[in-house]
Amino acid sequence: MPKCWEERGCDEAMQADCPHSAVIGDRCPTKCAFAGCDRPAFELTTDPALVFEPYIDRTAAIKETCTYCAFFLTHGPRL
Repeated sequence: MPKCWEERGCDEAMQADCPHSAVIGDRCPTKCAFAGCDRPAFELTTDPALVFEPYIDRTAAIKETCTYCAFFLTHGPRL
């Protein structure tokens, strides 16, 4: 089962036309309507200790929102 930070919020047809996933291979930007997280574990954080933790592998996050989520920053992959 994929981890929450490995899933996009849109279906395959939408991804085929998305300039971020199909063309650039980039993260879903926070302004995308489908990039929001509705999981109960999602918790937006401004804790500098988490936000600036140098050993978190932020490249594993498909959505930009994950890089500010306490769950991802706490349980996500490490370098």
